[in-house]
Amino acid sequence: MYSLPVLIAVAVVTLLVGAGAGLLLGRRTGGDARRLREAERKLDQVMQEKRGYEAEVVEHFSQTARLLNSLTDSYREVHNHLSEGAGRLCQDHAPVSLGRLQDRGDDAAIPAHLANIQPPLDYAPKSSPEDKGILAEEYGIERPAPESPLREHRDH
Repeated sequence: MYSLPVLIAVAVVTLLVGAGAGLLLGRRTGGDARRLREAERKLDQVMQEKRGYEAEVVEHFSQTARLLNSLTDSYREVHNHLSEGAGRLCQDHAPVSLGRLQDRGDDAAIPAHLANIQPPLDYAPKSSPEDKGILAEEYGIERPAPESPLREHRDH
């Protein structure tokens, strides 16, 4: 029927195919592969939760901005209502200094009275120009004068 070399070759090929299939099947069902798949699944879950959290944070701050804008508009309406009422009801009885908020200038512009603020100056009273002023670190701290070796020798 079949010659011996052909049977040996078929047996070797079958053995190699069986070993390869067993190796692949063993890797797929092995503990390391299961742990790797479980870790990948958990990582995917954590990434999805993180994306959901980020989306929730963005929505929260977007809603906060919308609410603050609405609050600002409501404040502006109340202010304008008070301004109109004060102008109409207080005619010549008291100075009314409420201005309308509709024509606002640039919010980033610094008002003139705040543009040139100076730091506090050191105006502490001094008896001589060498004295420390009130803003000096050493102000009010008196240090004992170092004793000279000659004074100790004379006392004995």
